[in-house]
Amino acid sequence: MSDLFDTRKARASTWFRRLRDEIVAAFETLEDTQGGEGAPGRFEVKETKRASEDGSDAGGGLMSVMRGGKVFEKVGVNVSTVYGTLGPRAVQAMAARKDLSGLKDDPRFWASGISLVAHMQNPRVPAVHMNTRMFWTPHGWWFGGGADLNPAIEYEADTAAFHAVLKDHCDRHDPEYYPKFKAWADEYFYIPHRGRARGVGGIFYDDLNTEDWDADFAFTQDVGRAFLPAFLGVVETRRHEAFTEEDREAQLVHRGLYAEYNLVYDRGTKFGLETGHDANAVLMSLPPIAKWI
Repeated sequence: MSDLFDTRKARASTWFRRLRDEIVAAFETLEDTQGGEGAPGRFEVKETKRASEDGSDAGGGLMSVMRGGKVFEKVGVNVSTVYGTLGPRAVQAMAARKDLSGLKDDPRFWASGISLVAHMQNPRVPAVHMNTRMFWTPHGWWFGGGADLNPAIEYEADTAAFHAVLKDHCDRHDPEYYPKFKAWADEYFYIPHRGRARGVGGIFYDDLNTEDWDADFAFTQDVGRAFLPAFLGVVETRRHEAFTEEDREAQLVHRGLYAEYNLVYDRGTKFGLETGHDANAVLMSLPPIAKWI
């Protein structure tokens, strides 16, 4: 079984890296085709490292961030594969969601995934988040991820188009996935202290283990494949539109809402910081400029 999961881990890690490469290339192509003055934006790529408490290697990844582009004001696309042992707080948090009591005796883990957040120059183009991941412990494995749209200025047509692509990719695997994971996103990306959603939703799933690893991995791959057609369609609709100072103000205020959610509630942020991953990589989701009123 160990050899089988070593192979599966390698397949998953390779896929997340390939998806990262495709997205980075597509985003730089957007920059090349935007027109106007100035040079197109490019990603700055930094290797991230993670060390265990005894100083031994505990994995890492690539942090790719573009700042001040023509289309993207700030966008990060991170990919990582990390491993080691979970600390007591991380074990407690995970055991609260699933029966992983064995983690107290054997807290080894392995995790790999991709995480993306884009904040746009044009306030009429929505911010977006996407991630997919695989998690393994000696006591179980699962997949998670999703994508959601975060417009400062909402357009019903954009929301419908984004959701339609996600639904199509979900329906290829199980007709119950889209309504289930859409509802999960609506619940997960809700900000209780503001009494409102972070954006217009998408899909979110976690702890996915149907006991068919290949089927669950195939679904997770399709969630990743859905991202570019879902998001780029919206970008193409809005990226050349003129905008006003009022639009920019709405964008900055909405970014404040986004930052609040990621710092207070986001499970991935908490896990990354708890397990000692590069803090700059974990917090790359934060907007470059935000405003609170």
